[in-house]
Amino acid sequence: MKLTTLHRIGWLLLAAIAVFAAFGPALTGTDPFAQDLRAFLQAPALAHPLGTDHLGRSMLARLADAAQLSLGLAALSVLSAAIPGTVLGILAAWYGGALEKVLLFISDSVLALPGLLLVLLLATLAPGEFWPLYLGLSLAFWVEYFRVVRASARTLFASPGVEASLLLGFGLGYIVRRHVWPELAPVVRTLASFGLAAAVLAMAALGFVGVGVKPPRPELGVMMTELLPYYQEAPWLIAAPVGLLATTLLALILIQHEEKNA
Repeated sequence: MKLTTLHRIGWLLLAAIAVFAAFGPALTGTDPFAQDLRAFLQAPALAHPLGTDHLGRSMLARLADAAQLSLGLAALSVLSAAIPGTVLGILAAWYGGALEKVLLFISDSVLALPGLLLVLLLATLAPGEFWPLYLGLSLAFWVEYFRVVRASARTLFASPGVEASLLLGFGLGYIVRRHVWPELAPVVRTLASFGLAAAVLAMAALGFVGVGVKPPRPELGVMMTELLPYYQEAPWLIAAPVGLLATTLLALILIQHEEKNA
């Protein structure tokens, strides 16, 4: 796959955000939970490059911790949805019959509930915990992989190359590696990019309405809710989580655009 300018920009932005999320909390050297009421709403300075919030906490440290939480949980949710969704889609297309009907029934049942509603229902079981967000996003996303992979794999299994491999005695593992996965990989990458953007946005939305992670743990949506009352006195504070969220979504959109046109 040839990388275009937009594709490179998207990957560079995403890599920069990933590095900030992975190493930012350690490099800042500041506790994101440490309060100093004497540093109330301080403007950006050398000590605190993004200023301090209404409790005197370092915005840079909190933003790095929030990026680690949002991207880490989103990536884990997408990975947990992509692997079983892809495997089950291939198995349904290969075996068909009762297995396919059961998996289609389960996927249709999950689709009957909107993804955010499913996360909200699970979040009521353990408010403020991580596992309902992770489990809800994973359950909502696996259906997309299953349905798309199943439909594509059915066509690929009927191709002349697969029929020739069957006549030569090759099994499912070889056929998937040699004929199916090379064709499915770009589709799965595109779905994963969409899923990562949707997961980051869903977490921020849930945090903004007070359903996701609870304070004092920094999370992009929670930070927006906490800092919104101070947007007139310190507009740079609300701009930090909004800017990080917008940049993350922009990077993923650029990657999605190029994946679809590849």
